[in-house]
Amino acid sequence: MAWRDPRTDDRDGRGWPLDLAATGRHLERCIEAGCEGFVMLGTLGENSSLTADEKVAVVAAAVEAAGGRVQVIAGIAGIAENTGLAAADSPQRMKDAGAAGLMVLPAMVYQQESREAIGHFRTVARAVDLPIMIYNNRVAYKVDLSPEDFAELASEPNIVAVKESSHDSRRITDMFNRLDERYEILCGVDDLALENLLFGAVGWVSGMANCFPHEAVALYRLAAARKVDEAVELYRWFMPLLHLDTEIKLVQYIKLANQMTGYGSQNVRAPRLVLSGAERDRIAAIIQRAIDTRPRLATAA
Repeated sequence: MAWRDPRTDDRDGRGWPLDLAATGRHLERCIEAGCEGFVMLGTLGENSSLTADEKVAVVAAAVEAAGGRVQVIAGIAGIAENTGLAAADSPQRMKDAGAAGLMVLPAMVYQQESREAIGHFRTVARAVDLPIMIYNNRVAYKVDLSPEDFAELASEPNIVAVKESSHDSRRITDMFNRLDERYEILCGVDDLALENLLFGAVGWVSGMANCFPHEAVALYRLAAARKVDEAVELYRWFMPLLHLDTEIKLVQYIKLANQMTGYGSQNVRAPRLVLSGAERDRIAAIIQRAIDTRPRLATAA
């Protein structure tokens, strides 16, 4: 019998099977820590590595685990959803699975200009009656919607929020100055969380909250309460971890943190591979240092 390296085993191309029971346990612990909602099938959910049926199963499992206590948002992205018309198919399935809203990305294959991206988002918005949060990430997806672009989309009533990931904290103030409170703005970049929250973001779609939910909730609450000195102290401890969310291998880095903190597994599906060698040692050392130096304030929050 051939030996397989468990760090790279992809189950003969089928990929690691979903562990929906573990997903439910993970969400339960995050709810207990104070998390107020979940975005499923985002980057960390390895959206483009799942089949359409698996995506539905993940959302349905999350809705069941949440039990009405918090809302579940479904990410709409991936190669299979690279046009507005194709993406308009998935939202109805997500709604049927119980999703309370959608996080919608630009088309993933063709790098659109802003006019084309606006057309894409309009197509999806008009195909469903769920509230939509647009994921604006010019770094990863090479599409940048400006405040003027969002002014054009303001006529679509179910586009209600923006996950702001342009890596420019000035953008939040520009959005408020141009559009007042037409959209709810949420931080989408972990290592800009405090700045974004202090500048007016009403929420944080966090990667590291998957592994350090108590600390993430504590940071959010301190920022919301304008307890800046305490927030800065916690943020400085958190920052080496938060930087991991902005790397190309953020999925592998955060899933390793999940495993080391007891919240999940480091397993990933192709084309990603589990970390190994010096890279794994380096990331594990960052995570372990954070575990060893956890501040009392955060763990007690």
